[in-house]
Amino acid sequence: MNQKFAAWLRPLFAGVCFAVASAVAQTYPEHAIKLIVPYVPGGGADVIARYIAKGLTQSLGQTVIVENHTGAGGVVGTDYGISQPADGYTLTLISSSYTVNPSLYKLRFDSIKDITPIIQVSKGPMVLVANPKLGLKSVADLVKLAKDKPGSLNYGSSGTGSVLHLAGALFADRAGVQMTHIPYKGGAAAMTDLLSGQVDLYFAASATAMSQVKGGRVTALGVTSAERVPALPDVPTVAETGFPGYDVTLWYGLVGPKGMSPALVQRINTEVNKILAEPEAAKKLEVDGAYTAGGTSEAFGATIGKEVAMWHQVVDKLHIKVD
Repeated sequence: MNQKFAAWLRPLFAGVCFAVASAVAQTYPEHAIKLIVPYVPGGGADVIARYIAKGLTQSLGQTVIVENHTGAGGVVGTDYGISQPADGYTLTLISSSYTVNPSLYKLRFDSIKDITPIIQVSKGPMVLVANPKLGLKSVADLVKLAKDKPGSLNYGSSGTGSVLHLAGALFADRAGVQMTHIPYKGGAAAMTDLLSGQVDLYFAASATAMSQVKGGRVTALGVTSAERVPALPDVPTVAETGFPGYDVTLWYGLVGPKGMSPALVQRINTEVNKILAEPEAAKKLEVDGAYTAGGTSEAFGATIGKEVAMWHQVVDKLHIKVD
């Protein structure tokens, strides 16, 4: 095949492929869709997944079946989901911990190259809370105490390598202070020990922290997101308190296997954006201390890439390892 003929053929071939992909997207879906949740039934991820599955079932006219594939902090289920055919019939719900895992585990897949980002579903901040007995009123108070008494403060998390752990490690590094990390098997246990005074500080998911803050049982020093939380309007962001650029959120989003056609991605993205625009969606996510996200697949992909790079730097610099 000569070069001139090949050059003429390429755009024609591309046009045919686009037309075929568009036709497939228009007839999609022709049978049931699986939504893989890499976490246990009944948890925050599962609740969000089932809400999205219900909405997609109604809008797409085919059943969306939620399947829980647990293990290794979400790695097992994610590995399964993204290894399926890229035909839009297997979707996977990932969380913000997805961007941490590449820095801590030897994965069988590339966290950026082996997925197709579809849409970010939710986002929610953590709240830096302290035991009231410490007498802290602000992040500045915390930093001063930590510098006056190096190594005397500790902070709990839901486990080594969790986003909650790394949020604390990143803060300590940015503040130039030493704090001892105490990992727990879940956030509930960490909050229990914070309330009893066994733990000084906790970077808690907003759903875990909100009732304790409003009940006066813990002191909220700051929120980890770039913007303040409407439910806690008087609590500043950590970034506002002298740490510009500090922004750590908990989120969930949908991805597919690599190679999904842009037409299919756009179809699913459009339908999920419609679901998230409904008033009921905000109320559903608010129960878990989260907010609707939505947006484009490109924006979600950018978020994933940015956070994977950020956590690589943090983990490498602080020599964080999991057992």
